[in-house]
Amino acid sequence: MYIGVDCGTQSTKVVVVDVEQGLIRGEASRPHHLDEGENGRREQAPSEWLAALKGAFFEALERADVDARQVRGIGVSGQQHGMVALDAEGEPVYPAKLWCDTETSAHNSDLMARLGGETGCLEKLGLVLQTGYTASKVAWLRDHHPDAYRRIDSLLLPHDYLNFWLTGNRVTEAGDASGTGYFDTQRRRWRLDVFAEIAPELDAQRVLPRLLEAHEPAGVVQSAVAAELGLADDVVVSSGGGDNMLGAIGTGNITPGLITLSLGTSGTVCAYSPAPVVCDNAMVANFCSSTGGWLPLICTMNVTSATTRVRELFGLDLDAFGECVASAPIGAEGVTVLPFFNGERVPMLPEASADFLGLTSLNTTQANLCRAVMEGATFGLRYGLELLGDLTAGASQIRLIGGGAKSAVWRQMVADITNTQVICPEITDAAALGGALQAAWCDQREVGVTLDALCERLVTLDAQSQADPDPARVAAYQTAYSRYYRALNQRHGQTD
Repeated sequence: MYIGVDCGTQSTKVVVVDVEQGLIRGEASRPHHLDEGENGRREQAPSEWLAALKGAFFEALERADVDARQVRGIGVSGQQHGMVALDAEGEPVYPAKLWCDTETSAHNSDLMARLGGETGCLEKLGLVLQTGYTASKVAWLRDHHPDAYRRIDSLLLPHDYLNFWLTGNRVTEAGDASGTGYFDTQRRRWRLDVFAEIAPELDAQRVLPRLLEAHEPAGVVQSAVAAELGLADDVVVSSGGGDNMLGAIGTGNITPGLITLSLGTSGTVCAYSPAPVVCDNAMVANFCSSTGGWLPLICTMNVTSATTRVRELFGLDLDAFGECVASAPIGAEGVTVLPFFNGERVPMLPEASADFLGLTSLNTTQANLCRAVMEGATFGLRYGLELLGDLTAGASQIRLIGGGAKSAVWRQMVADITNTQVICPEITDAAALGGALQAAWCDQREVGVTLDALCERLVTLDAQSQADPDPARVAAYQTAYSRYYRALNQRHGQTD
């Protein structure tokens, strides 16, 4: 048995995978609290992640009817970019500042200028710094909380922190490290000179975690934690990775030719590449994969987070919200939403706010507003998909994951807006599954088990979820997308 963990923004999920039988035996989740404030502040207490992991772990095992001592390995996926700064005792010096925090926008702009702008970033990092990355969070802490900053002994990412709790080791791997802003994604190594620009008082050799190869273990579960969880003494913990990287594994996206699209709190579109990609657009991130290759991707910050705001505004549950969306026509009778409630990364608008455009006395209905916000979130993903160019051009299938993928209405919308067949894996929380698969690979690699073989056996597609584009709807969405694109250009000058 192998355990996959996905520590996301809203919850931590755990899956129990029986690799020998090729079965998902059980799964469970526990929610997190998000601390939001003015100026785009979004933070969480790492202690909440630990409590959620433990609760979901025990429930998943109970549902699977599995004894914890049968578990051979654990793989952890985590929300990317979060800053987890620890003191010498391993305690956080400040709450974890998350990927969706935009309070550090000015610090990001300053760092970009000091690194030589987009050209300098691409040369040093293989990508362009974004406000969501870890780098500007460290710079922000230095300026705003110098006492906490001076106590930093380690700088980890969320998945690194959970691995640290499990094993006692302060390690990371190239996939998640790619989103820090002080890692060279082309050469897969820390950029100590860039880190010195961000945090000149900190010793990078001491505070940055040791880099692992994707197949290397982070360690074994330390004895105190093993006793708390009821595990055996020799349970291996794989290197883990960011949620996008482990989500790619969980959809079988580990060879060229597939697209993984996530409808989560945020949205991502990614495609595997065996070599680093040099992009001509700053919004495409040349991240490494957690399988030894690369995973160029784009990320939009407002997907289910945006639809949830409108849904809760009207007091609707998920079923009622879906019925509202389905009852309104494509294009929502002229209502266009730029759903940038959290600022936006793609397009690059960290300080933007949401716009509801085209409202009249006739079209301002609950159904149209619900449909328009879902369309706006999906148009943003199409905008990003087109930025990936040749990596995704001509793809025959999109593998859809995330909470939004459970909606038949949304699946059909993605198929029609992208004019591409859409299908979901049977496990739509693919990052947790990816963690379990990576753990099995790490544990069994020496006996010849490959990740390709594990994905082939355990990544199964849900035929009932398949949505094929309809030519008439594709044409109607093209009209609505053109209106969205014009509105984006008029409001924010985005033409790339």
